[in-house]
Amino acid sequence: MEIVSPAVRFPLGLAAAVLATLVMDRVMARLPEGETPPTVAAGVLTRSHPDRAPARLASVVHYLAGLLTGPLFVYTLYVAESVLDGVAATAAAGAVLFVVMVAFFVVVVLPRPDGLSPDRRSRVGRDWAVSAAVYVAVLVPVVAVGSGLV
Repeated sequence: MEIVSPAVRFPLGLAAAVLATLVMDRVMARLPEGETPPTVAAGVLTRSHPDRAPARLASVVHYLAGLLTGPLFVYTLYVAESVLDGVAATAAAGAVLFVVMVAFFVVVVLPRPDGLSPDRRSRVGRDWAVSAAVYVAVLVPVVAVGSGLV
Protein backbone atom coordinates (compact mmCIF):
# COMPACT_ATOMS: atom_id res chain seq x y z
CA MET A 1 0.00 0.00 0.00
CA GLU A 2 1.25 3.46 -0.87
CA ILE A 3 1.48 5.96 1.99
CA VAL A 4 -0.03 9.37 1.21
CA SER A 5 2.40 12.27 1.30
CA PRO A 6 2.41 14.39 4.47
CA ALA A 7 2.17 17.46 2.20
CA VAL A 8 -1.31 16.23 1.27
CA ARG A 9 -2.43 14.48 4.42
CA PHE A 10 -1.60 17.12 7.07
CA PRO A 11 -3.57 19.91 5.34
CA LEU A 12 -6.36 17.38 4.82
CA GLY A 13 -6.23 16.66 8.56
CA LEU A 14 -6.56 20.39 9.29
CA ALA A 15 -9.53 20.76 6.95
CA ALA A 16 -11.19 17.65 8.37
CA ALA A 17 -10.59 18.99 11.89
CA VAL A 18 -12.44 22.20 11.07
CA LEU A 19 -15.42 20.22 9.80
CA ALA A 20 -15.30 17.81 12.75
CA THR A 21 -15.17 20.69 15.24
CA LEU A 22 -18.14 22.41 13.65
CA VAL A 23 -20.20 19.21 13.71
CA MET A 24 -19.09 18.58 17.29
CA ASP A 25 -20.29 22.09 18.21
CA ARG A 26 -23.81 21.23 17.09
CA VAL A 27 -23.85 18.12 19.25
CA MET A 28 -22.28 19.89 22.25
CA ALA A 29 -25.00 22.52 22.13
CA ARG A 30 -27.65 19.83 22.61
CA LEU A 31 -26.03 18.03 25.56
CA PRO A 32 -26.77 19.13 29.14
CA GLU A 33 -23.08 19.73 29.95
CA GLY A 34 -21.87 19.66 26.35
CA GLU A 35 -20.59 23.20 26.27
CA THR A 36 -18.92 22.92 29.67
CA PRO A 37 -15.62 21.21 28.63
CA PRO A 38 -14.22 24.35 26.95
CA THR A 39 -15.11 26.41 30.03
CA VAL A 40 -13.46 23.81 32.25
CA ALA A 41 -10.28 24.14 30.17
CA ALA A 42 -10.47 27.94 30.30
CA GLY A 43 -11.10 27.76 34.05
CA VAL A 44 -8.00 25.62 34.51
CA LEU A 45 -5.92 28.11 32.52
CA THR A 46 -7.22 31.10 34.50
CA ARG A 47 -7.59 29.27 37.84
CA SER A 48 -11.22 30.21 38.00
CA HIS A 49 -14.44 28.23 38.38
CA PRO A 50 -15.59 26.91 34.97
CA ASP A 51 -18.89 28.79 35.30
CA ARG A 52 -16.92 32.05 35.59
CA ALA A 53 -14.18 31.28 33.07
CA PRO A 54 -13.74 33.78 30.23
CA ALA A 55 -16.03 32.76 27.37
CA ARG A 56 -13.64 34.06 24.72
CA LEU A 57 -10.76 32.01 26.12
CA ALA A 58 -13.01 28.94 26.27
CA SER A 59 -13.83 29.43 22.59
CA VAL A 60 -10.18 29.91 21.60
CA VAL A 61 -9.11 26.82 23.55
CA HIS A 62 -11.91 24.76 22.03
CA TYR A 63 -11.23 25.72 18.42
CA LEU A 64 -7.45 25.57 18.74
CA ALA A 65 -7.62 22.10 20.30
CA GLY A 66 -10.10 20.99 17.65
CA LEU A 67 -7.87 22.28 14.87
CA LEU A 68 -4.67 20.73 16.23
CA THR A 69 -6.29 17.35 16.83
CA GLY A 70 -6.56 16.86 13.06
CA PRO A 71 -2.78 16.75 12.55
CA LEU A 72 -2.48 14.63 15.71
CA PHE A 73 -4.78 12.09 14.07
CA VAL A 74 -2.74 12.19 10.85
CA TYR A 75 0.45 11.53 12.81
CA THR A 76 -1.27 8.68 14.68
CA LEU A 77 -2.46 7.29 11.35
CA TYR A 78 1.11 7.27 9.99
CA VAL A 79 2.24 5.37 13.09
CA ALA A 80 -0.62 2.88 12.70
CA GLU A 81 0.21 2.44 9.01
CA SER A 82 3.73 1.37 9.96
CA VAL A 83 2.27 -1.83 11.44
CA LEU A 84 -1.21 -2.20 9.89
CA ASP A 85 -2.80 -1.72 6.47
CA GLY A 86 -5.66 0.43 5.21
CA VAL A 87 -8.90 0.18 7.14
CA ALA A 88 -7.27 -1.55 10.13
CA ALA A 89 -4.73 1.27 10.49
CA THR A 90 -7.45 3.88 10.14
CA ALA A 91 -9.69 2.20 12.72
CA ALA A 92 -6.79 1.75 15.15
CA ALA A 93 -5.70 5.38 14.79
CA GLY A 94 -9.29 6.56 15.29
CA ALA A 95 -9.69 4.42 18.41
CA VAL A 96 -6.40 5.69 19.84
CA LEU A 97 -7.39 9.29 19.13
CA PHE A 98 -10.75 8.85 20.88
CA VAL A 99 -9.11 7.29 23.95
CA VAL A 100 -6.47 10.04 24.10
CA MET A 101 -9.07 12.80 23.74
CA VAL A 102 -11.31 11.42 26.48
CA ALA A 103 -8.51 10.33 28.81
CA PHE A 104 -6.65 13.63 28.58
CA PHE A 105 -9.75 15.63 29.41
CA VAL A 106 -11.15 13.31 32.09
CA VAL A 107 -7.83 12.50 33.81
CA VAL A 108 -5.80 15.69 33.36
CA VAL A 109 -8.19 18.63 32.85
CA LEU A 110 -11.50 17.77 34.51
CA PRO A 111 -10.15 17.01 38.03
CA ARG A 112 -8.37 20.38 38.32
CA PRO A 113 -11.14 22.95 38.90
CA ASP A 114 -12.52 23.31 42.42
CA GLY A 115 -16.22 23.61 43.04
CA LEU A 116 -17.55 20.97 40.64
CA SER A 117 -19.50 18.24 42.37
CA PRO A 118 -18.60 14.62 41.58
CA ASP A 119 -22.01 14.24 39.92
CA ARG A 120 -21.41 17.23 37.66
CA ARG A 121 -17.88 16.03 36.82
CA SER A 122 -19.40 12.73 35.77
CA ARG A 123 -21.97 14.46 33.53
CA VAL A 124 -19.30 16.71 31.99
CA GLY A 125 -17.05 13.71 31.32
CA ARG A 126 -19.89 11.74 29.77
CA ASP A 127 -20.93 14.62 27.53
CA TRP A 128 -17.28 15.14 26.54
CA ALA A 129 -17.02 11.47 25.55
CA VAL A 130 -20.10 11.84 23.33
CA SER A 131 -18.68 15.03 21.77
CA ALA A 132 -15.29 13.40 21.20
CA ALA A 133 -16.97 10.39 19.57
CA VAL A 134 -18.79 12.69 17.15
CA TYR A 135 -15.54 14.53 16.37
CA VAL A 136 -13.73 11.25 15.63
CA ALA A 137 -16.70 9.93 13.63
CA VAL A 138 -16.41 12.94 11.30
CA LEU A 139 -12.62 13.37 11.21
CA VAL A 140 -11.61 9.76 10.53
CA PRO A 141 -13.73 9.10 7.42
CA VAL A 142 -12.91 12.50 5.90
CA VAL A 143 -9.17 11.86 6.25
CA ALA A 144 -9.55 8.24 5.11
CA VAL A 145 -11.55 9.14 2.00
CA GLY A 146 -9.35 12.14 1.22
CA SER A 147 -6.27 9.94 1.55
CA GLY A 148 -7.74 7.29 -0.75
CA LEU A 149 -7.75 4.66 2.01
CA VAL A 150 -11.38 3.71 1.41
